[in-house]
Amino acid sequence: MMILQRTVTGIRRPGIAVLAAGASLAALVAAVPGAAPAAQAKTAAAPLNARDFDLRRGADRSGPLRALASRLGRSSVNGLLSSSGQNRMGRGCGKAAAVPAHSLVYCFNKKDTATHSWVPQGVTTVSDAVAGERWAGGGRPIIVSWHNGGKVRLTFVNPGRRTYAHVLLVAPVMRNGHADYTDIGIHAGGIAWYGDKLYVADTRHGVREFDMRQIYDLARSGAGSTHHADRVGLHGGKYYGHGHRYVMAQTSSWEFAHGRVGGTCRGSGPLRMSWVAVDRTTRPHVLIAGEYCRPNWPRGRVITWPLAALSGGGTAHPNGGAWLPADRIQGGVRTHDRWWFTQGRGGRRGHLLATRYTHRGWSRVKHRTISHGPEDLSCYRGRHRVFTLAEWPGKRALWAFHAASCS
Repeated sequence: MMILQRTVTGIRRPGIAVLAAGASLAALVAAVPGAAPAAQAKTAAAPLNARDFDLRRGADRSGPLRALASRLGRSSVNGLLSSSGQNRMGRGCGKAAAVPAHSLVYCFNKKDTATHSWVPQGVTTVSDAVAGERWAGGGRPIIVSWHNGGKVRLTFVNPGRRTYAHVLLVAPVMRNGHADYTDIGIHAGGIAWYGDKLYVADTRHGVREFDMRQIYDLARSGAGSTHHADRVGLHGGKYYGHGHRYVMAQTSSWEFAHGRVGGTCRGSGPLRMSWVAVDRTTRPHVLIAGEYCRPNWPRGRVITWPLAALSGGGTAHPNGGAWLPADRIQGGVRTHDRWWFTQGRGGRRGHLLATRYTHRGWSRVKHRTISHGPEDLSCYRGRHRVFTLAEWPGKRALWAFHAASCS
C-alpha cells in the first residue's frame, strides 16, 4: 500500500496522509482493523485524487453586502450575547438524551428541545476561533447550527449567563437595484469558526462562508422588522427574517473546482461535505471535512485544507486525506494526532469512535456508546472537552466529554 506523505522540517506532520497537489493516494480503508471485506474491495479500487478536493472561491457578494450595511445596523458577537430578549437555557435534558455520566451538558429551553421543525446539526466554539479562547470583549460563545427545510439558523450560546440567541442565516442578493436577501436551504451538518469567519457545510457544493462582522440587528434598524414569521428579505421597504431579531449574511463560498458532488457517496470525485471541524494543534491550522455514507455506499472520506488558503481568492488545495474508518459518520475532529468520530445508529444510541492515523492507516478503533443522535464535533482546548449535539426532539442536548488530548 502506497501512502503519499510530505515531511517539513520543524513542523509536526498531521496525523493523516498528506496529499501532494495533483497526486493520488492509495485507498486506506484496507488497513482498518475490522473493515468488512466488501467495503475494502469497493474502496480499494478508488484511490483518492487530490484534484477532486480543490476548492475555489465562489461568486463575489460585496455589492449587496455594502448595500445592506447602508440600510441595516450591525451587531457584534458580544453585543448579540448581551442583548435583551435572550432565551434561558433549560435543565434536565442529559438523561433524556442519554448523555454519558460526567459530561458537561447544556440544555435548550422546552420549545427548542421539543421542536421537530428545527433540527440541530453543527457545533463550534470560540476555542476554534482564536488561540486565547476569548472573543474580543470577553465572550466565550458556543455556536450551534440548525436546519428547517429551506432555512438555517445559528444559536449563539453564552455559557456564563446560561442564555442564547438565534440568528437566521441569509444569502444577500440584488433585486431591481435594491439590496435583498433570501433563505439558505442547506442541511448545515457542520460548522467551523476560525477568526472572523464561519464555515458552514454545504453538502452538494462545498462550504458557505460567513463573517462575524456581518450580523444585522433588525430590531434596532429603522428598515428592519421582527414581525411576520412567514417573511424573509425586503417587503414594502422593510427587511424581515422570519421573526428573528438577527440575520447573518453570507459573504462568500468555497466550491469544488472539478466535477460535481453526487446524490450519494461514490468513493470518487468531490466530497459530500457532511461535517466540518478545525484543528489548531497542527501547523498549519486546518479545516477538516468528511462524508456521511450509508453502509451500502462506498466508504466515506475525510479531507483537510490549510485554513490560511481559505483567507484569499483563487484555489485552495487539500493537504491531507484518507478513507474514514467506519460508515455513518456524523462528525469528526482531530487534536494532537488523535481522532474522534460520532457514528449514527438509526434508532439506537450513537457511538463515539476514537483512533489515530499512522503510516499504516488507522490504528485500532475504540467504540463507546454515547447519546442519541450524536452530530458534529468541536474541541474546546482550554476545557479539555469535545463538544457534540444530541439532535433528536425530546432527546436533545448540547454536551461535551472529557478528552485529555483536546488541549
